[in-house]
Order: sequence, then C-alpha cells, then structure tokens
Amino acid sequence: MAFTMKNEVVLAASPERVWEAINDPDILRASIPGCESLEKTEEGAYAAVVRLKIGPIAARFKGAVKFTDVEAPYRCRLVGEGQGGMAGFAKGAALVQLSSEGEGTRLAYDVEADIGGKIAQLGSRLIDGVAKKLSDKFFTDFAQAVEADQ
Repeated sequence: MAFTMKNEVVLAASPERVWEAINDPDILRASIPGCESLEKTEEGAYAAVVRLKIGPIAARFKGAVKFTDVEAPYRCRLVGEGQGGMAGFAKGAALVQLSSEGEGTRLAYDVEADIGGKIAQLGSRLIDGVAKKLSDKFFTDFAQAVEADQ
C-alpha cells in the first residue's frame, strides 16, 4: 500500500541549529515515538528499533535510515526501511527542506512510503490518522529539544 504525507512546521531556531539537531542521534531518539534505540552505523546512516501500535497491531520494527542528497544545512533526503516481522514492513523516503522564517526555521517534509503485511490491511484511513499523530508527537518533542538550547 502506498502512503504519502506532507507537512511543515516552524521552529524557533536557526536552520543551522535545526540541521544540527536532525543529525543528533540523542535528540532523534528522544523525539521519535516508540524509539527503543537509534545508533549511528556510519556517517549519515542509522540503525533503529521502534515499537509502534497501529490499531490492533503492535510491532517492534528494526530498520535503517540513510541521509542522501545532502545540502547542509538546508536539504536532505532520508531513505529507509523497517521490518516488523508478522506485522509487516515499511520502506520509503522523505525529502526534508529547511528555510529561514523570520528568526526561526520552516521545516517542510514530503514522505512517500510503501507499507505491506498486516499493517497495510488496516486501511489507509487508520494508517493516515496514526501517521499524523506520530508525526505531530515527533515534531512537538523535536521542537522542545531544538528550542531548549536557544
């Protein structure tokens, strides 16, 4: 099942500070809902374990994410995939763009993913709702971490 999501948020920090936070595994680990571990495997690449509940299905996803097409501190593409055993899989990419917005930074993202297995059988309406909720939680926590150091 194909899945897409676009959104943008304005953070009270410079593009350089936001870029630094995007590349900080400690900030990401604390911001990603359900993240059990996030480890740098090489420059611009991470291995992660995330526990998620989508409707009646709870799963522990193991995956990898790599930064590509990097134009620091303004743009990158995140490419990744995760396996959740019987629950299914997800793979895809997100284009992340940062731009100055007054004294802050506008962070825009555009996600395209493919979801399969039992999770895909839940239907796009449920998946869209959960994805939006997880995205909102991530950016609330990410904004607090980024802005705390300002």
